[in-house]
Amino acid sequence: MNTIVISPFFQISPHELELSYVRSSGPGGQNVNKVNSKCQLRWNALASSSIPTHLRDRVLIKLQPRLTRDGDLLISSDVYRDQGRNREECLEKFRLILVEAISIPKKRKPTKPTRGSQKRRVGSKSAHSQKKSLRGKVRSE
Repeated sequence: MNTIVISPFFQISPHELELSYVRSSGPGGQNVNKVNSKCQLRWNALASSSIPTHLRDRVLIKLQPRLTRDGDLLISSDVYRDQGRNREECLEKFRLILVEAISIPKKRKPTKPTRGSQKRRVGSKSAHSQKKSLRGKVRSE
């Protein structure tokens, strides 16, 4: 297994990953009862030496909901009927999760409402107000 490249300055060596195979619940008919084709990937994010120091906090915060109490990230795949393709699927999921974790969200640029949207808002408010006022008691003069 080759080094997993997340970005040019963030790469994970394969000895940090623990891959195991278990019985799958996915497609395969009777074959599913005999073959361990489901792949489970385990990576300890807290003990990893591959995370650059300037990204460590961001990665741990983004992955917090997915981590176990021991700091392990668990990913599994049973999409395919064979171990090899499920392993590749797990590694790709793992890479995408980490790419998303290190990405910095774009800052939102606050914009002003357009003149047309302001007119529509005020017009709908006055129409709503008039509709409510017409629901009052009828005065006979």
